[in-house]
Amino acid sequence: MARQSPEYSDWHNSVGFSGMVLFWVRMMNILEGDCNSVERINQYLKIEQEPATSSTGNPPASLALDGHPPASWPASGELDVRNLSASYSKGGPKVLHGLTFHIKSGERVGVVGRTGAGKSSLSLALLRCIETEGEVYYDALDTRKVSLEALRNSITIIPQVPEMISGSLRENLDPFGEHDDAALNDALRAAGLFALQEDAENKTTAKSVNKTTAAKLTLDTHIASGGSSLSVGQRQIVALARALVRRSRVLVLDEDAYVRDRTYASLSDYRTDSIIQSSLRRQLGSDVTLILIAHRLQTVMDADRIIVLDAGKIVEFDTPRALLSRPEGIFAALVREAPDREKLERVTVE
Repeated sequence: MARQSPEYSDWHNSVGFSGMVLFWVRMMNILEGDCNSVERINQYLKIEQEPATSSTGNPPASLALDGHPPASWPASGELDVRNLSASYSKGGPKVLHGLTFHIKSGERVGVVGRTGAGKSSLSLALLRCIETEGEVYYDALDTRKVSLEALRNSITIIPQVPEMISGSLRENLDPFGEHDDAALNDALRAAGLFALQEDAENKTTAKSVNKTTAAKLTLDTHIASGGSSLSVGQRQIVALARALVRRSRVLVLDEDAYVRDRTYASLSDYRTDSIIQSSLRRQLGSDVTLILIAHRLQTVMDADRIIVLDAGKIVEFDTPRALLSRPEGIFAALVREAPDREKLERVTVE
């Protein structure tokens, strides 16, 4: 056997040592990443759990219940809010200050205000997703004595970007399989999905149809995680159909999502917007209360009443016509600043 030269042996040892150093460096990097994961998991474990009843502690003795409301609750969408304040953390700055208002069952109420006025915070406060003080009566029942699960099951909120799970359209509408296909298709029809698809089919050229709109949706259609396979307008329609299936007495709609879709997408999304608005006006039951968090005045000009927020406080609450009759008011100022001012004023007259 040939004897290896000292130079070769030194080279071999050097390569082996370098490989070991690289291996240990890699292991240290992996260990550091794993430690970060453990630290993050530990942070999640230490997060304070939501209370079962009141977000401000135990409710008064007169309200003490097991958190389960009567089986018939809610029978209406009446809301009575008394001195409601809210913040995003305990002891943190308040984003809502002493809100008091009453909404009749079946009313269509818009919520407007400049950026940061507290519009979206109001919807979170109604669901007790943030720290709240004050009283909220839903169908004459103080929500402090209702469990969070029962409360949030009784109110449907369509957020700025509706969440979708990876699965069929059927699973997104009815994840627990509580309804048959006929009920789900009725909800999709009422929400306007079929009207949107019929409108797309009537287009004379393929170029005028948005690709996501052109694909016909059925209950078996696969929806990508997060709804990325749908336009934002389609997601809004599916979310509205989901609300109709649940038959909630209170529906909260944050309009901002389909405003962005309408602003930046193709002309076909104007049709989507129109269908959504028509469905909201015609397909909700007479006992369903609609709270519309509006970022575009046109969508609330035909509302029964409008709440105007400024710095977390209610500064105006009246019908659109009455608010416009106060030229010194904030709502009138918002209308004057709108590019479609004449159209907005014409809607209130009609």
